[in-house]
Amino acid sequence: MSEDGIFAVLELLAAGAPAQEYEALAVRVRASGASAAVLARLDRAVQLGLTIRTWTERQQQREAGLSALVDTARDLATPHDLDTLLKVILRRARLLLAVDMSYIGMYDEGERYVTIRASDGHTTAFNVGLRLPGGSGLGSAVMSNPSPFWTPDYLADERIQHSGDIDYVVKAEGLQAVLAVPLNRGARPFGTLYVAERKVRHFTTDEIALLSSLGDLAGVAIEKAELLDRTTALVAELEQHSTRVEAGLRSAQELSDTQHRLIQLVLGDCDLDALARASATELGAAAVQVCAANGTILCASGHVRDEGADPESLLMPAAMDAHAAREPVALDDGLWAVPISAGTGSNLGTLLLRPDRPGAVQDERLLRLVAQVMAVQLLVESSRTAIAEGQVRDDFLADLLASPQRPPHQLEAHARRLGIDLSKPHVVIVARPEGDARGKTAIWASSYAHRLSGLKSMHNGCAVLLLPGTDAGGAGRAVSAELSPLLGHPVTVSSAGPVAGPASVHHAFQEALRCLDAMTSLGVIGRSASVRELGFLGVLLSDNHDVEGFVDSAIGPVIDYDQQRFTDLTRTLETYFEAGGSPTNAAKKLHVHPNTVARRLERISELLGPQWQQPERALEVQLALRVFRVRHSLRLGGRAAPAEGSGPPEAQET
Repeated sequence: MSEDGIFAVLELLAAGAPAQEYEALAVRVRASGASAAVLARLDRAVQLGLTIRTWTERQQQREAGLSALVDTARDLATPHDLDTLLKVILRRARLLLAVDMSYIGMYDEGERYVTIRASDGHTTAFNVGLRLPGGSGLGSAVMSNPSPFWTPDYLADERIQHSGDIDYVVKAEGLQAVLAVPLNRGARPFGTLYVAERKVRHFTTDEIALLSSLGDLAGVAIEKAELLDRTTALVAELEQHSTRVEAGLRSAQELSDTQHRLIQLVLGDCDLDALARASATELGAAAVQVCAANGTILCASGHVRDEGADPESLLMPAAMDAHAAREPVALDDGLWAVPISAGTGSNLGTLLLRPDRPGAVQDERLLRLVAQVMAVQLLVESSRTAIAEGQVRDDFLADLLASPQRPPHQLEAHARRLGIDLSKPHVVIVARPEGDARGKTAIWASSYAHRLSGLKSMHNGCAVLLLPGTDAGGAGRAVSAELSPLLGHPVTVSSAGPVAGPASVHHAFQEALRCLDAMTSLGVIGRSASVRELGFLGVLLSDNHDVEGFVDSAIGPVIDYDQQRFTDLTRTLETYFEAGGSPTNAAKKLHVHPNTVARRLERISELLGPQWQQPERALEVQLALRVFRVRHSLRLGGRAAPAEGSGPPEAQET
């Protein structure tokens, strides 16, 4: 049985029987009393059989691994989005190496971090999304030297540069053995594939090679998935762009059709009312109103404003905002204001629109188109509307301001045709916004001049107004009070006049400009002043140097009183100032009793007002006295004025 036993053992080995069976059979062979030679042959046979079996098992494992790798490659070749692909890779990695857990880290080159993108087999929520410092853990070793790296016991391995965050997750998951291989894009790694076991394990070279092969396949698949994701996103973006282009083409066609219909109405010699009704239909609006630049309502379709609403409170801010922005403006009360203009600087008016539904958003392109058609219609009707008249009035004032060359009677006739009587007193006002007015000032000035039956023009960003009236200072303050709140920043206003006649308008305008310059030099910005209100400074600024008017405004009542009563209050006033404001010293110089001076000063206070001794007013009075005395001396041909006390005694007392 000795040789038969040997063959029986070899058959069991070849058949892959469990080790207990062929070891038991070998024991029986040895116990049968076989010779030493037979036993030696038996041992060699057993060793050879074990070697063959080990090789066979290894080949079978390799074949199984390769087969699984082929299946994995086939699985990875199927198109997946990136997140799904990562899950497939991790599931295959666990099956190939029969491990507890697998995960993938992606390298962020800009921030020098490895982020765990996906995980399989994890038992906690700490792993996915964890950012690992680039200089620690197995990933850093793999990325610095793109090759596999493994450890049988991670926490106990001193070769690894540990990180508190990584060690915490490893402990939480109960991991020990970890194997990491690089994920390459060409020759450059972009991530790491990890497999881990919850016990100590020594990975074989075949296992390391198998996971490395999977890493190579995964790197290619991830690159394709990223490309697929980018391509998909690009296709989606192109589809959205195509949809937007198609919608834009449809919208452009609709705008073209709308423009064609409205232009046909204009060419068909329709009036502005018909165009407004058609525009309301095209815009889907409940009401449309067209206003001229000066605020005149030219036409309306429906009720834009509530009954009883103040027209100016709505129209003026809306027109100013729309023309300043040069585009449609949505107002707080649900209305829309659209500027109507010809070119870049010609203001023809404003289109007000109330949508058919509260809060409805209007197509701004359609609003601009309707406004353009309205501009064409207004230009066509310019001879019959306020548009041409407004421009003519502006041009006429510009001629007056620029020292007109035409004869005065022609200018007066032109003014009468415009409803302006230049023979009556007018004041000239110059308003300069101290900020970015963006065209708002011109809109307001047109409306203001229209309301006050005056003229308006623009000069170097300033609004110039010619208004009927005699109080230049009051007119300037009224302009400042209304314009400053509308603009939201200060306005410096200067005024001059009153004047009468075409030629005097130019001179008053020049005086107002010099007054404005003087206010700027004095630092009086954002205020209002007239040439007359500047006192003696106004005399210097005026063209005609109205000395008579200055003297009359300062001490005229005292001079008139002297002439009517044959008194000499003027001389008393002069002496009072020469005596430093002392009634006693003044009485000595006048050779009268101090009580007489006191009574005269009381009379002067009644004539000039109680504030005449205030510093500013006193200076004006002294300057007027000096001018009056010089002028009086010159008129007398150098003869001295009558001495004090030369009048009647009763006059001297008073």
